[in-house]
Amino acid sequence: MENDAEKGKKGWKAVFSKKVLLAALGLAVIMGVGVGAYLVKASEKPAFCATCHIMQSYYNSYHDSDLLANKHAEADLVCHDCHESSIAIQAEEGFKFITGDYQIPLEKREFSREFCLECHDDFDTAVKAATNFEESNPHDSHNGKMECNVCHSMHQPSEVMCSECHMFDWIDELDDGWAGAEI
Repeated sequence: MENDAEKGKKGWKAVFSKKVLLAALGLAVIMGVGVGAYLVKASEKPAFCATCHIMQSYYNSYHDSDLLANKHAEADLVCHDCHESSIAIQAEEGFKFITGDYQIPLEKREFSREFCLECHDDFDTAVKAATNFEESNPHDSHNGKMECNVCHSMHQPSEVMCSECHMFDWIDELDDGWAGAEI
């Protein structure tokens, strides 16, 4: 039969092991929240995106190129200004990266005209006026209102949809961010 001293030792060990287990669990939760908060804050910087090798070319186009992504960088925009991302989406993207469940190149995201006009709200005045070339205005198309991504791309050269049917002189004068632009 157990004496009171032996019962006390077993009770103390049970209480101690529960406290240690709860403390370890609490510490793990605190560390998990801390690491998660750090990753969320770090992911706000475009260089964070380049930590995944599949994102390096996208970061390069943002950081140093003639592409629209770089023009947005020069305007002090960051990836999450367009690529709004929740923690759940970031976790899913991280899981896909770790498991290799992705294709290269990544699927091109196509933002709606309304999305672009949230920032480029001066479309009818500044944008149309700046592209009112003598021969034509690509932003005043005979095809009506079109999605911006028909011509404009962020991380690869943009393409003048008009050139599929027309040959305007201004097309040859576009900067290097446009496919077929003279270098």
